[in-house]
Amino acid sequence: MIEIVGLRKRFGSVTVLDGIDHRQEAGEVVALIGPSGCGKSTLLRCLNWLETPDSGSLRLGDVRIQAGTPQANDRALRQRLRRRTGMIFQQFNLFPHRTALENVMEAPLHVDRVPDAEAREQAMNLLSKVGLADRAHHRPSQLSGGQQQRVAIARALAMKPQILLCDEPTSALDPELRSEVLSVLASLATEGMTLLLVTHELDFARDIAHRVVFIDGGRVVATGPTRAVLDQPEHPRLREFLGLGRRTAIG
Repeated sequence: MIEIVGLRKRFGSVTVLDGIDHRQEAGEVVALIGPSGCGKSTLLRCLNWLETPDSGSLRLGDVRIQAGTPQANDRALRQRLRRRTGMIFQQFNLFPHRTALENVMEAPLHVDRVPDAEAREQAMNLLSKVGLADRAHHRPSQLSGGQQQRVAIARALAMKPQILLCDEPTSALDPELRSEVLSVLASLATEGMTLLLVTHELDFARDIAHRVVFIDGGRVVATGPTRAVLDQPEHPRLREFLGLGRRTAIG
């Protein structure tokens, strides 16, 4: 479902991604972990072309793009790539003047030209899926942070993506609100959604991820089955990262 080969990205003189390779099967859940600034979020943004990679190739489903070539400037091809993914950001990015229902309906109505009644029914089904049918007519200002993030998940699912990219989806939430978002993501994983998840929630990664990829300095330093990577880390840098993470969590 996902194939990344030799992906590189620079911002000015700073190399953020330095030759990333990654393969992921359909229905597989992979957690990306690593220190802040290591390139995790940039990698997700390159996958749906919110950031343009400098070199390397991407394949999402049946769409392949080679960065740094004339092909990469093909707008239609980039749009096909983006249609394979749904993106969940750290911030919710909901339209503040629209209700939860209208936020979920927006893309199907205006991108796919789905009839209003069909888009409304689909949106209500998705809000029910994330436990918010009773908040359908509330605006974002009337919702908690956890509820807003669940609306954002429903909005991403409305375009029927093959892959869900999650960029620290609980980082903007208070601890007591995280569980409701994590529960929705765990449910999607159980249903077989392909998830690529940037997270600092190591216990959550341990519960739902099939594999963990540890990135440091823009490179994949360690990867493997979740339990092996998190419970029996071999690489010194990974051991150091996990040790610091535990002390921070306790503190």
